[in-house]
Amino acid sequence: MTGPLRVLGISGSPRRHGNTETLLDAVLEGAREAGAEVEKIVLRSLDYASCRGCNACHRTGVCVIQDDLTPVFEKIAAADVLAVASPIYSMGITAELKGLIDRAQYIWARKFIMKTLYFTTEHTRHHKGIFISTAGLGWENVFDAAFPAITAFFNTTGFEYWDNVIANDLDRYGGIAGHPSALAEGWEKGREVVGLLRKLQAPEDAEA
Repeated sequence: MTGPLRVLGISGSPRRHGNTETLLDAVLEGAREAGAEVEKIVLRSLDYASCRGCNACHRTGVCVIQDDLTPVFEKIAAADVLAVASPIYSMGITAELKGLIDRAQYIWARKFIMKTLYFTTEHTRHHKGIFISTAGLGWENVFDAAFPAITAFFNTTGFEYWDNVIANDLDRYGGIAGHPSALAEGWEKGREVVGLLRKLQAPEDAEA
């Protein structure tokens, strides 16, 4: 019998309780109401350094930096759903989130250089990644520059890039609260991903 699904939300916004964190909260609340265990990490509240580019992890598979991000990566490894959130600043993700992604280099090194880490297709199918983002501009392509880094991060950490919860044109709407559908869509996405993983677990539970 499997235990509760674990949903980890990571807010990469430097502003507390702004548009992006509020949208992340909607996703997490939907997941919680669907029965998942939910935790949120706010990167701006942590004390951590950026990747030094020393490449020591290419030999050891371990990051030489030990700080507040060290336990965050342990929580990422234990999560069934990883919801990563960042507003769009200067057409890309925030420095806070990019710092986290760069620090995952030691996991990348284990996979592609040392070849001591391998995520099976079945593992990835049971681990879902969601990107959550907001933008003031109404341009349809305003999120495009963010997708490659998010894709690489989910691939490195063993999550299937399952879906986006994104809302643009927020300057016109006066913020996320004024958007006609974003918060409801986020809440529904949280419920949906938990329901999907429950269905994927069902055959395993039936065989147990």
